[in-house]
Amino acid sequence: MRTRGLRPLMAGAAAVFAITLMAGCTSDGSETEEDAGAQGTTSEENTASGDTVVIGWSGPEADHGWLGAINSGAINAAESFDDVELRQAEGTNDASQQIAAVEQFINEGVDAIVLLPTDGAALTEVAMKAMDAGIPVINVDREFSNPFASRITILGDNYGMGVSAGTYICEQLDGQSDAVVAEIAGIDSLPLTQDRSEGFKDALDSCGLEVSARVAADFTVAGGESAASQLLSANPKIDAIWNHDDDQGIGVLAAIDAAGRDEFFLVGGAGSVNMMDRIEADDSVVKATVIYPSTQAADGIAMARLIAQDKTMSDLVTPSVPYRIVLDAPVVTKDNVAEFIKLAFES
Repeated sequence: MRTRGLRPLMAGAAAVFAITLMAGCTSDGSETEEDAGAQGTTSEENTASGDTVVIGWSGPEADHGWLGAINSGAINAAESFDDVELRQAEGTNDASQQIAAVEQFINEGVDAIVLLPTDGAALTEVAMKAMDAGIPVINVDREFSNPFASRITILGDNYGMGVSAGTYICEQLDGQSDAVVAEIAGIDSLPLTQDRSEGFKDALDSCGLEVSARVAADFTVAGGESAASQLLSANPKIDAIWNHDDDQGIGVLAAIDAAGRDEFFLVGGAGSVNMMDRIEADDSVVKATVIYPSTQAADGIAMARLIAQDKTMSDLVTPSVPYRIVLDAPVVTKDNVAEFIKLAFES
């Protein structure tokens, strides 16, 4: 039965941004007779081996640490279930190649597809094609342009990352109303970067601070080093820096070391092993990082299995699986680094 794979009917634009709990529905939104009286599955039933499900997985090329962890996480999650067969498409940053991979999954009749699109808008049409074929699509990290293109969307909280970073900096600079706060963003044209910056600004506003200096990099080591060098040269005194991305943070730290600057503290973003090691050692400017989960694809595999086996999330009273899941963006410091380092990725 694939009723759970059918696209949910959204009541309006606001519903897209809510965690909508969808029971098994037909394409017109009505409950099936079987699901109307469902009580949901227990954690024991969810853990128990069930019918083998075939899951197609496709993501961008793993050209930096976070995406490498996304990919390995999907593979490891699939291997942890003895009732999951994973079919993995070659990672690519070419939308046309990824579309072809999804079309192959559709032709093979897989039970579910987990997809981190290289471009959400470009992959929307083929994802809708899969949904129309009764194959549930789990959209990871980069959203499709139409909510009908996925059964579940699993996201990191970009706005929440900015809020977490800004709140931590507010706490550390408490009472320093003239503090100089700097920001090293990612790619400014991306909505995720805009969301992170907006959350950061809002959090600083709440404690009377503002972004005094800002540069944008490109999520690469070289870009981080270049942007940080520019920032440091233009600002002889800084009290705190938030760097959006720990991969580009390798370059940011190289620029800081080259400049011989240590009057400020730095907060990273995403949650790499490299940054967590420095946080744990507590011997550099790096004092915290904000998690952007590299476990999203692994979560997608787990959710795809539940959907394909017609199971539900056992901890929910409503017998269903959420339509939209937004993961937390906690701050990692020396006080809690041990709780997070096992999930960190290598830059």
